[in-house]
Amino acid sequence: MARRAVLFDLGGVLFGPGLQHFLGSLERDSALPRNFLQKVMLDGGSDSPHAKVMRGQISLSQLFSEVEEGCRKHAAASGVPLPETFSIARAFESMAADGKLNTPFLQAAAALRRNGFKTCVFTNSWVDDSAGRLFTATLMNVLRRHFDLVIESCRVGMQKPEPGIYSHALEALQAQPQEVIFLDDIGENLKPARQLGMATILVRDTEAALKELQELSGLLDQEETLPTACDPANISHGYVPIRPGVQLHFVEMGHGPVVCLCHGFPESWLSWRYQIPALADAGFRVIALEMKGYGDSTAPPGELGLLPRQAPAASLSPRQGIAQAVLIGHDWGGFVVWNMALFYPERVRAVASLNTPYRPADPDVDIVEKMRSIPTFNYQFYFQEPGVAEAELEKDISRTMKVVIRSARQEVAHRPGSPLPFAAGGLLVGLPENPPASRILSGPALQYYVQQFTKSGFRGPLNWYRNMRPNWRWALSAKDRKITMPALMVTAGKDIVLHPSMSKGMEEWIPQLSRGHIEDCGHWTQMERPAELNKILLDWLEKLPESPSLPKISRL
Repeated sequence: MARRAVLFDLGGVLFGPGLQHFLGSLERDSALPRNFLQKVMLDGGSDSPHAKVMRGQISLSQLFSEVEEGCRKHAAASGVPLPETFSIARAFESMAADGKLNTPFLQAAAALRRNGFKTCVFTNSWVDDSAGRLFTATLMNVLRRHFDLVIESCRVGMQKPEPGIYSHALEALQAQPQEVIFLDDIGENLKPARQLGMATILVRDTEAALKELQELSGLLDQEETLPTACDPANISHGYVPIRPGVQLHFVEMGHGPVVCLCHGFPESWLSWRYQIPALADAGFRVIALEMKGYGDSTAPPGELGLLPRQAPAASLSPRQGIAQAVLIGHDWGGFVVWNMALFYPERVRAVASLNTPYRPADPDVDIVEKMRSIPTFNYQFYFQEPGVAEAELEKDISRTMKVVIRSARQEVAHRPGSPLPFAAGGLLVGLPENPPASRILSGPALQYYVQQFTKSGFRGPLNWYRNMRPNWRWALSAKDRKITMPALMVTAGKDIVLHPSMSKGMEEWIPQLSRGHIEDCGHWTQMERPAELNKILLDWLEKLPESPSLPKISRL
């Protein structure tokens, strides 16, 4: 029977070091005998403080009280001096401060999920009503983003190694024991699983455990390491009106300072699927827009592309109660965020663009003539006549997406040198009717793209290209301004249209510009090199100056 589900313990596997490590540190700091705290916590067997808190019969703060009372009794009976300031809570506080998630295991779980495995956090845990409960809430939120299921002993009234909790896990997974792999760092917890017929891995070393998991699953050795992606069905969706009759669809994840993501053509908010969980895990509130004219966002009939003064991010912020946000854009989204920084700097904490460089509008050269002089932009003139490109691209949306959105490392069904493979007579002329799957857009993600473009068609997305002169004329009013907030330009070495050389000299207009570069990457940066991009973005975000406190506006 093929394996199709994996259970991961939390403390000591997904998160470490485990509680036992911090109890040992507290014993040393308090000059207590080794295993003194463990003996107190386990005293009473099935009625011990430890057993009761793991089954949810008492809360964590009650555990603190019972254990500290037990420590005083044991210390008095054994003649062990107990410091006056002793508190068992210190071990839990240290675990929150110094413990870390095990990234390789999270990456393994993501790879397993992409290949159809169900993944589950299977942990002995407590109901946390302590002063540090925000840490527990944050940790569990992160885990729920990375795993299909989370089973906590305190929620089901059973703890490992009680046999009942293993049966409960199998029922929740809808799996037979022979289909399940279970990883834990405590051998006693593995024994009942093994007796049921599960494959088990005793975790002592991450690398060795991953090798065992690879052998048992038969998958991880074939997988390129990718960050966890969000699922459209398991993320919060919302809508915000821009003006009467026009609304934007967006998705949202996380809590903290706001990061707003703006996609390009022909894409979706789902282009950011690998960035949204990573940014949320890092402590940001992530809002990914579906740009005007795409999917569930509207665009009135006949309306041309976006002027910066109608920018979605400008409308989203006040209506969502957001005074300022970090804006990150790709392709057309990069155009939007640079102009937001120019025209609405008070709303922009910092700004970043992927692939799309910034250049101030040039009053001496007509924008249309300038674009005609750049051969790699010829596809944009094919887009100008309403209805022509729409007919070609909408004929078979799945084929369109598979042809256009491909990795720079994959040349089949793609004309080298351009993210949009234009040839005389049409965008898709001469390319296979049944192109092979794209390495960066396939499966459920491709199906979602097809669903959204079936709803919206290509008129709205193509209209972004039909507004060159109005956008240029309006941008001329800001041609002498500089972008003064912190900024980031991320270039991709194999993006032939938006080549890194186009970003040369941006520092003249953006004094606080930082740079990131991914050499082996084409146009679709978020999907082609998500791990490298996430590192660049997070490193930059971590270095941003803290936002000042919001001013208190007197009540009218």
